[in-house]
Parts: sequence; structure tokens; C-alpha cells
Amino acid sequence: MILNDQIRAREVRLINEDGEQVGVVTKTEALRQASAASLDLVLISPNAKPPVARIMDYGKYRFEQQKKVKESRKKSKTVSVKEIRLSPTIEGNDFNTKLKHAQKFLTKEGAKVRVSIRFRGRAITHKELGREVLEKMAEATSDIATVVSKPKMEGRSMFLMLAPKSDKK
Repeated sequence: MILNDQIRAREVRLINEDGEQVGVVTKTEALRQASAASLDLVLISPNAKPPVARIMDYGKYRFEQQKKVKESRKKSKTVSVKEIRLSPTIEGNDFNTKLKHAQKFLTKEGAKVRVSIRFRGRAITHKELGREVLEKMAEATSDIATVVSKPKMEGRSMFLMLAPKSDKK
């Protein structure tokens, strides 16, 4: 933000400290009014014709903005994405172990889970096997997770994205 003597415009549309429009005044007159109120003259909209300036306590304004940013950071929740790799020819016990890992990630950690199948060699010709395994994983976790993205191929891999069900419902 541009303030006080850094303002280059000759005339500005002035808004006083109460938020009322004063009108179009010269820069020196606006600076005089700001110093009389022992506040700063801040250029709000420099691209307007004429530019809009406001009389305010800039230090207090910046403090309030930083406080808002800090508060929004506190409220925001970072969602991590865990990946579980399977093979198209996975056996039952191995699948159950991976399923337990996925359930732990979804419930305890609240993380999204990306289930991937990497096709190696000739296995790429049997994409339906991989799709069946991914659909089986989605069905097994359907009570605690929702499918964000259905199984899709990217290169030699097939992916499925699961997210924990929200308790807001």
C-alpha cells in the first residue's frame, strides 16, 4: 500500500476516518487533514480516476490484517495424502494388511488415501484385474471413506483416491 508522501497523484478522492466520503481534494489538503487527525493517508485504489485515498491508522490496520491471517492459519486443517501400493495379482492376506493400513490412515490420521496399482511387464494387458482390486478396496472401506476419484489409468499405473467420510452429516 502507498501512504502519505509516497502518493504521486495531484488529486485524490478522500474518505475520512469515519468512512464518509469527503470528495475530490488535492493531495496536500488530504495530507493536511490526515496529519490534523494524527493518522496516515493511505491510497486504497490507485487505478481509479481520481485515485481513492483513506485517512486511517495504518499501523493498526496492518496489525489487524496480520491477526486475521494468523487466525485463518489456526483454523485451517492440512490434509495429508498417504499412498498404498498394490499389485494386480495381490493375495488375500496381503490385501487385508494393506486394507488395515488404509483404514488406520482414514480413521486415526484423517488423511486421504491414494491407492495405486503399478502394472509391470505384460500385466498392463489385464487392466481389468487392477480395476477389480481397486474397486474391492473402495468397497471394503465404504463405511469409513468416500471415493474422491474413481480408478483411472496414468501411464503404467492405476489410481483410486479415498477421503474420510465427514462427521458433519
